Amino acid sequence: MSPPNLFFSDWSGRDNQKGTPVVVKMENQNYSLVQIDGPEVAVTLKSMEKGAKGKNAKQFTWVLLLRAHRAVGCVAWLASGFWGVLGAIKKRFAHSKACDESEKPGKRSLLYRFIKAFLALALIFLAFEMFAHWKGWQLQQPELHLPENMANFHLPETEEIKGWLEKAYIFWLSVRVDYVAYPIQLLSNFCIILFLIQSIDRLILCLGCFWIKVRNIKPRIKEDVSGSGGDLELAGSGSYHPMVLVQIPMCNEREVYEQSISTVCQLDWPKDRLLIQVLDDSDDEIIRNLISGEVDKWKEKGVNILYRHRLVRTGYKAGNLKSAMACEYVKNYEFVAIFDADFQPNPDFLKQTVPHFKDNPELGLVQARWVFVNKEENLLTRLQNINLCFHFEVEQQVNGVFLNFFGFNGTAGVWRIKALEDSGGWLERTTVEDMDIAVRAHLQGWKFIYVDDVRALCELPESYETYRKQQHRWHSGPMQLFRLCLPQIMESKIPIWKKANLVFLFFLLRKLILPFYSFTLFCVILPLTMFIPEAELPTWVICYVPVTMSILNILPSPKSFPFVIPYLLFENTMSVTKFNAMVSGLFQLGSSYEWVVTKKAGRSSSEPDLLSIGDHPKAELSRRVSDGGLLDLGNKWKEQPELTRRVSDGGFLDLDKLKEEKAKESKAKKRNKIYKNELALALLLLTAAVRSLLSAQGIHFYFLLFQGITFLVVGLDLIGEQVS
Repeated sequence: MSPPNLFFSDWSGRDNQKGTPVVVKMENQNYSLVQIDGPEVAVTLKSMEKGAKGKNAKQFTWVLLLRAHRAVGCVAWLASGFWGVLGAIKKRFAHSKACDESEKPGKRSLLYRFIKAFLALALIFLAFEMFAHWKGWQLQQPELHLPENMANFHLPETEEIKGWLEKAYIFWLSVRVDYVAYPIQLLSNFCIILFLIQSIDRLILCLGCFWIKVRNIKPRIKEDVSGSGGDLELAGSGSYHPMVLVQIPMCNEREVYEQSISTVCQLDWPKDRLLIQVLDDSDDEIIRNLISGEVDKWKEKGVNILYRHRLVRTGYKAGNLKSAMACEYVKNYEFVAIFDADFQPNPDFLKQTVPHFKDNPELGLVQARWVFVNKEENLLTRLQNINLCFHFEVEQQVNGVFLNFFGFNGTAGVWRIKALEDSGGWLERTTVEDMDIAVRAHLQGWKFIYVDDVRALCELPESYETYRKQQHRWHSGPMQLFRLCLPQIMESKIPIWKKANLVFLFFLLRKLILPFYSFTLFCVILPLTMFIPEAELPTWVICYVPVTMSILNILPSPKSFPFVIPYLLFENTMSVTKFNAMVSGLFQLGSSYEWVVTKKAGRSSSEPDLLSIGDHPKAELSRRVSDGGLLDLGNKWKEQPELTRRVSDGGFLDLDKLKEEKAKESKAKKRNKIYKNELALALLLLTAAVRSLLSAQGIHFYFLLFQGITFLVVGLDLIGEQVS
C-alpha cells in the first residue's frame, strides 16, 4: 500500500492512457451508445463512417462535460469540508481565548519551545525540499545501509550544479549523510530496543494472565473452622468481624458526596465494629455544611460515623489521611478501608476482603478492582476503560499472584493498620502517596493481595482537561518517588530479585522508559526520518508491533475491539503529557508537585433530588445505591420536620446558595481549551506526512497523517466532554 503519487516532476508528464472506461448513455434517439476508452477515442472516431462523425464528436463532448462536472463537484466538496474545518477551528480558538488569557504570561514549557523550534525547521526544510524537487535537483543516490555504506557515498560534483540555492541544497545533502543521519539512526535503534523490551514485558504479563485464567488461580478465603462451609469466597466471613475503620477523604466533592456517604453507610458489617470517618478538606463553606448535614443524617439512623475537617490543609490527600490516623481512637481498630469520594462499594465489600487477613499475619493490603459507571459516556471514557481494564485484570492480578506486590491504587482497598504504621504511615513528600506507602510496605516484607472478583463502582474523567491533569499527576509522582526511594531500596534487606523488580520493572520500564520511547520514537524520530531519509524506521516498528500490543491491551475488554486503532493513536498522543510529567517529576520541576482534584460529573449522584427539596418539599426522595436500584427514604409530608432537622446544619439556605452558584457557573461556564503542545505536534506530523510523499513511503505517510489528525482533534479538545 502506498500513498498517492504527488511527485512534482510527474505533474507535467502524466500517462494519458490511465483511467477507467466510461460508458455514456444518451436518451436522445439521434445518439447511439458508445464506449470511450482513453486515447483510443481518436482511432475509434477515424474508423467510423463520415456520417457518424458529428454524433461521436457530440458524445465525446458530453463525456468531457461529465468528467469536468465530477471533478468540479469533488473539488467543491473538498473545499467545503476544508472550509468547514477551518471555521470550526476558528470558532474553537475564539471560544478558548479566555482560557488561554488566564494563564500566566510568558509561562511556556521547554517541551513546547522544543516542539515549536522543531516545527519551524520542518516547515523550512519541507519548503526547501519541495523547491528542489520542482527544480529537478533530486540526485540519484544509491540506497544506503547505515553505517556500512556511509563512507562509500559521495555526492557527484558536476558543472551542472549552479546557483547558490542549488549549492546550498547539495551542501545540505552532504551534511545530512555525513553527520546527521548516523546519530539519528543510533537514537532510533536505541528507542526500538526499549520498545521491544517493553513489548516483551507486556507479552509476558498477558501470558501470566492467561495462565491465571486457565488454572483458575485467585486468592481464596480460608474455610471457617466452625464449618460454615459453602462458597470458599465467603467462608469464614460469618464469624470473623474485626474492628474496621472506613475513611472517605474528599475535597469540594459536591457532585458525589451524598452518594459516597450513603453507599459506605450501607456496608454489611456489625455497627459496633465499624467506624466511618468522613475526611472533608473542602474550602467551600456551603459544601462543608452540606457534607456535615449528610453525616448527621446517617448518625441519627444509628450509623457510627464522624465528620472531620482540617483547619490547615497541608499535604493534600496524604496529609488528610495522616491527620485522621493520628486520632486516639484509631488504636482500637485493626484494619482501615479507604474509598475516594466517587466510589460506591457493594454492601458485602468488607465481607469479601477483610476475611483474607484471617490467619495471614504477613498480609498488609487487599486491593479490589474498579469498574466504571460512565465508561461509555464518550470516546475518551471508552479509551480510558481499555487502559484501566488492562491495568487491573493483567498488571495488578499477575503481580499480585506471582510477586505479592503491586502499586496500591489509593482507594477501594483494605490495609492492616499495623502495616501502615510499620511502613512509616502516610507521607506528604509526593503526589502519589498510595504508591509511596505500597513501596515502603513492600520493603518491610508485607504482602499484597489483589481480588479481581470484588469490585467498586467509580467515575472516569469525562473531559480531556481533567484527564490530562490526572495523567500528569500519575506520571510525575512515580518519578519523584523513584528519586526518593532508590537509596532505601538499595539498602533494604529484601531479596535481590525483588530489588531488581522494583527498580527495573516497576519504576524504570513501566514508569520511565514507556513514556520516553513513546514520545521520542513516534513524535520526534519518525517525523525526523522523513526529512533525513538516510535514517530509517522499519515498517514493523510503525505498524505491526504497535497494533499487536494494542490488541493485547484490549483483550481484557473485548467489547472495545472496534476502537483498537483510535486507542493506538490516542496513546501516542498522550505520550506528550506523560513524557512531560515524567521529566518534571524526575528533575523536580515546578509542575511535578501540582495536585488538582479530579472533577467528577456525579451522574449517579442524588444531589439533583436533594436540590429539588427546596422547590418541592412534599415530594418523595430516592437515592441510588451501588446495584443500580432505588432506596425509598419515605420523605412524605408527615416526615418533613425530620428531613428539615437533618439538613439543619446546611439548611435550605445552603441548598439555595448551591443552586445559585451552579446557575452562575453555567453562565460563566468553563470552555473547551486549546492545547498548544498537541496542536504544534499535529502540524509537525502533518508536515512530515507531506514530506513523506516525496520519498514514496507508504505506511509512514498514512501513520503520520492519521496520527497528526489525532493530535489535531485532541489539541482542539474535541475528544472528551464538549461544553456548548
